[in-house]
Amino acid sequence: MIPSFLPSSLRRFLILPAFLLTLAGSAFSADRPPNIVYIMADELAYYELSHMGNPYIKTPRIDQMAKEGIRFTQALAASPVCAPLRGQMMTGKHSGHASVRANDGGTPLRAGEATIASALKSKGYATGGFGKWGAGGRDSSGVPEKHGFDVFFGYYDQVHAHSYYPPYLIRNSEEVPLKGNKGGRHGETYAHTEIIKEGLDFIRENKDQPFFCYLPITPPHGMWDIPKDNPAWRHYEGAPWIKDNSIDQDIKNYAAMVSMVDDNLGQVLDLLAELKLDDNTIVFFTGDNGGQDYFKSKERPRGFFGPNVNPRTGVEFRGSKGNLYEGGLRIPFLVQWPGKIKGGQVSDLLFNQIDVFPTLTDIAGAKAPDDLDGLSILPTLLGEQDAGKKQQQHDMLYWEYRNQVAVRKNNWKAIQPKSNAPWELYDLSKDISETNSVADQHPELLKEMQAFAKREHTPVKPGVYYDKERKRHEADRKAKWGTSREGPPPRKPKKKK
Repeated sequence: MIPSFLPSSLRRFLILPAFLLTLAGSAFSADRPPNIVYIMADELAYYELSHMGNPYIKTPRIDQMAKEGIRFTQALAASPVCAPLRGQMMTGKHSGHASVRANDGGTPLRAGEATIASALKSKGYATGGFGKWGAGGRDSSGVPEKHGFDVFFGYYDQVHAHSYYPPYLIRNSEEVPLKGNKGGRHGETYAHTEIIKEGLDFIRENKDQPFFCYLPITPPHGMWDIPKDNPAWRHYEGAPWIKDNSIDQDIKNYAAMVSMVDDNLGQVLDLLAELKLDDNTIVFFTGDNGGQDYFKSKERPRGFFGPNVNPRTGVEFRGSKGNLYEGGLRIPFLVQWPGKIKGGQVSDLLFNQIDVFPTLTDIAGAKAPDDLDGLSILPTLLGEQDAGKKQQQHDMLYWEYRNQVAVRKNNWKAIQPKSNAPWELYDLSKDISETNSVADQHPELLKEMQAFAKREHTPVKPGVYYDKERKRHEADRKAKWGTSREGPPPRKPKKKK
């Protein structure tokens, strides 16, 4: 506190040092910047965690993280599908400005585009990625090792990532064979285990310097396979529904895979504690896009686990992965940093994945590019006093995917669900399920949001492939099934008109 009796000229002189001391005592260390771990599970939905009331799936470590850190209720995906959200999050650009907007698995970032990794690399961080990249296949301008990553191990292409038993994974564009695997649903080496091992090794190897460990892991998406001896099954010993032979094995595997992800979070947190790095490491845990209503039935029209249905109230998010209603965008998002983030917080701050880039550079004290669409949420994470600044908020957020467009302004959501369709407008504070459009009642507001959408869209300029035949990229996509005898399921014959 600067005494009020001092002359104003002296008070102005002391303000800057006092502000810097506040920062030094909170987010930043004079010795080294904080480590950053970002864990993003593939298709893990908002209501698939046990602290959200899911009656089937067990996630004790994630639940504990919610108690010890901060949980966000209005975190949104940058896109409702895999590849675009990854590219948009990595570059801090929304879907009207980003180079990756298609979900074809191969569209690459442009050469030289700044990413989270390249920005942190410039600040002296070791940078490693482990899991699914999705922002450029091999021999393209979008490979991760050309965008700031010292190492990336896992899958570059999302079709490759559907199998947990592919014949190989990729490390910095080179193949790493997996013993006993031929693709498909069976094999000797479980790819996800290898990915987690590499991520943990990266943390160990870089414990003496600041590091960014990005873990865009693939479970529970893809083929629902998990070894019978995986420790995650312990969570379901004695559960009656697990023993019910009328319930499909894939449903049981899915639950175990989510609990495996929970165990993986525990492995990371335990390792940080073992290395005495937990106090200087911020850990993010989140999903990538909105949930998919898997395992539907007449009794469970929104899927066996109800990923988009509040299990306590029955209130639903409309839609699911692939569209711009809340079911396609709402994601779980938790952050923990002992001694820095106050535990047990629940925040309704509205933000999306484009805000990750400026947040991480803010944490690291690195410079972010001037043309980002995102805003840092560090003031909410630490508190405005410790962060040394107020939390900025978006006036509006923008999405486009295929022929859909959406805009969010506070609690208002405008959406055009397909080309030439009438725009819809919802007040999410009263209608979270987006069932009653009030577009006719608020024409001026809708007009403002439509004008914003028109301004924010620019023609897409994707990256390129240096091998026009995309040989290695196409080989990776085929590796999903590899040489396995089972092969892809046969296509159903088209009905004659």
